[in-house]
Amino acid sequence: MPSRRHDFLATAVPKLRKAREFDTDTAERARVEQWHAGLDRSLPSRAVPRFGRRFSVVTEDLGFPSFTITPRHQDVTRTIYYVHGGGFMAPIDAFHVRYATRLATALGARVVMPDYPLAPEHSWRDSHEALVEHAARWAKEPGGIVVAGDSAGGGIALALAVALRDRGLPQPTHLVLHAPWVDLTESTPDTAVVALQDPWLKITKLRAYAEWWAGSADDLARPEVSPALADLSGLPPAILLYGTRDLLAPGCRLLAARAAESDWELTTVEEPGLIHVYGLLPLVPEAGRAFRQVVEFLS
Repeated sequence: MPSRRHDFLATAVPKLRKAREFDTDTAERARVEQWHAGLDRSLPSRAVPRFGRRFSVVTEDLGFPSFTITPRHQDVTRTIYYVHGGGFMAPIDAFHVRYATRLATALGARVVMPDYPLAPEHSWRDSHEALVEHAARWAKEPGGIVVAGDSAGGGIALALAVALRDRGLPQPTHLVLHAPWVDLTESTPDTAVVALQDPWLKITKLRAYAEWWAGSADDLARPEVSPALADLSGLPPAILLYGTRDLLAPGCRLLAARAAESDWELTTVEEPGLIHVYGLLPLVPEAGRAFRQVVEFLS
């Protein structure tokens, strides 16, 4: 049974994020573009206590920024390549930085966090090649890379692993996928049913954001966009975590089923009654459990 704190946040987070369906794609596109015009794209580190004392940050230009966050007082033995979520249209959030740096501290790792161009002004084509090359370069570093991501970022993380495998480039040692958005075609028939149970994600927005990211409806099924539909054989060991009150849960189940049909070693954690990316929620017992599961998997 979900904790009281989880259920409180399941109500509070959608209100704080102003979760609601929209009227038209045109109006939503205009709203998002206006929001983007005023965005501060610097690294949002305010959720991490004493961030400046504990970590150094180097910004790299890939045609878009990528932040390398390194612990100041800890030996670094590996790299976490973290791809943030946000429906492909929202930037890095303070809670992404908080989660990724907690994981880095637990594992003795640095964090590489690319700030990829956002939809609707951009599609996957504007960042995919640069991200593949960047991840491959970091994978050559001592200790290799763990490619991780949440929601839309989880989908990008899996798409990167598929591309690295297909091109014979250095592979991640592991993948960590928090409620990844891996099927933008909405091919799973129970998506509409789960949409009625999800207090946060809205199906009209997801359909619009999916097409923005794909660039056109014809590209929704591409492996760079919907990696759950790709060949999954030969991918690195991965852990998949999601809750059942999540509009993306049907896609996660599809991914787990397709993994079972291949030789891909995928550990699946499905949590009854939990909301989208529950593992990143602050001060929630279920998030603490998810964090321990991820650390144990990576250790």
